[in-house]
Amino acid sequence: MKKEALKFLETLVNTPSPFGHEVRGQRVWLDYVKPYADETWNDAYGNTVAVLNKGGSPRIMLAAHADEIALSVNYIDDNGFIYVRRLGGVDATVSKAQRVVIHNAAGPVNGVIGNVPPHLSKMDTSDKKPQIHELFVDIGVSSKEEALKLIKIGDPITVNRNFEMLRNDLAVARAFDNRVGTFAIAEALRLLHKDRKKLKAEVCVVSNIMEEGGCLGARQIAYSLNPDVALVTDVTHATDYPTVNKAMHGDVQMGKGPSLTHGGPNHPVVVERLEQVAKKQKIDIQHEAVSSTSGTDTDVIFWTRGGIPSALISIPNRYMHSPVEMINLKDLEKIPQIMAGFVLSAKKGEKFEVKI
Repeated sequence: MKKEALKFLETLVNTPSPFGHEVRGQRVWLDYVKPYADETWNDAYGNTVAVLNKGGSPRIMLAAHADEIALSVNYIDDNGFIYVRRLGGVDATVSKAQRVVIHNAAGPVNGVIGNVPPHLSKMDTSDKKPQIHELFVDIGVSSKEEALKLIKIGDPITVNRNFEMLRNDLAVARAFDNRVGTFAIAEALRLLHKDRKKLKAEVCVVSNIMEEGGCLGARQIAYSLNPDVALVTDVTHATDYPTVNKAMHGDVQMGKGPSLTHGGPNHPVVVERLEQVAKKQKIDIQHEAVSSTSGTDTDVIFWTRGGIPSALISIPNRYMHSPVEMINLKDLEKIPQIMAGFVLSAKKGEKFEVKI
C-alpha cells in the first residue's frame, strides 16, 4: 500500500467515530476525498457524500459506514465509578480491563474498565460471562461530583487501542469495522477521478453513519440519493482461526481476496457484474451465502423506495467487534479496484434488473 494511502487509513482508524458521534471521523474522510470530487456535502445527521460526474447515468452509490461500536456513560455512583451502556454490539467479555477514552465536549478523559483480580473473586461467581451493566470505568476520581466536572451522562467511550502493523501485510486496530470500508470507497473515488473521462455514470460515494445500531444512516441517505444501483462494502467474518465452525459460518480466509455475498438483498445481476469485473482484473475473490439478511447496510438500502439493486463486497476480518480486529491490507487494496472497475463498466443509462 502506498504511504499516503496507509497514512490516511491509519488516521481514519485512529480517529474516534462512535455510533451517533461520527463527526470527527467524517471530517478526516471528507478532507481526503474532496480533491477527487466535483462536490461534497453532508445531510442533517452527518451522512457525507462525494459526487463525481454529476448528471451522469446511471447513478451509482458506493457506500460504507463510518461508525464504530462503543460505550456511553449511563450512570455515575457516589464514588465516581462510571457504569456504561452499549453503542452497538459491544462484547462485555473483551471489554474488561481495557484502557478507554471518554469523549467529553471539554476534551478527552482517560480511564480503565475495572477488573476484579482472581485473588479476590475465586470464591464468587467470577466464571460467569460479564454483563454490560456490570462494567464500570475508573477515571481516578473519588466522588460523583468530581466525575461530573470531567464528564456527563451520554458521553461516548472508545477503547484506547490504535492502528498497528504486525507482519505479512497484517494490521490490527480497534475499529477496522468499518473504517476499512470508508477507506475503500475513498480510494475507489480516487481511482475513478484519474479515469473520469471514461465515466458514463454519476458516482455518489457515501460515508454513512449509525450502522452499528440498526443501519440507520444508510436508510436516510439511500432515500435522499435514490441511486440506480448501490455497492456496499463492510467487513466480514474471517473464519480461518481456531474454534470457528466453517460448516456453520463458511470458509473465508484473510489474504485470499475480498468476499462477495450471494443471496438475500444481493441483486444477482449486480453480483454477476462484480464477478466479471474481478475476473477481468485478475483479482481473486471469495464467496459467501446468506439466507435473508447480511447484517450490513445492504439490508436496508436494497428495499429503499421501490427497491435499489444492491450488492455487498467485504473485507475478511478476524476477531470482529473486539479491540484487536485484524485484516490483510492486500485484501483491502483490491476492493477499490473492483468498485472502480464496476463503475467504469456501466453503460450510459444502464439498468440493473432481472429478466423475467
